[in-house]
Amino acid sequence: MERYLYVRALISQLLEESPLTSVEVIADVRHLMSVGEEELAFDTMCSWLYEDSLPIAPAYYERLVSAANEIGSPRSVDKLDELIER
Repeated sequence: MERYLYVRALISQLLEESPLTSVEVIADVRHLMSVGEEELAFDTMCSWLYEDSLPIAPAYYERLVSAANEIGSPRSVDKLDELIER
């Protein structure tokens, strides 16, 4: 249970700090977490970051990579390096 709460808090924090602005996307990610689909929630968040070509800070990208490895979903961050603000 402790790991579940940690992963959920990790994704929630990344979502709050993300450049996502779509109310629907944010609601979808939160809904997926509320039904125990944390990995899918994280993947959805990352997919929308890429789909919307939202710029991300290098430090935020590193946190996404770290979270992806912790969650066991490293493919979720594929191509997100293209969005890093230079």
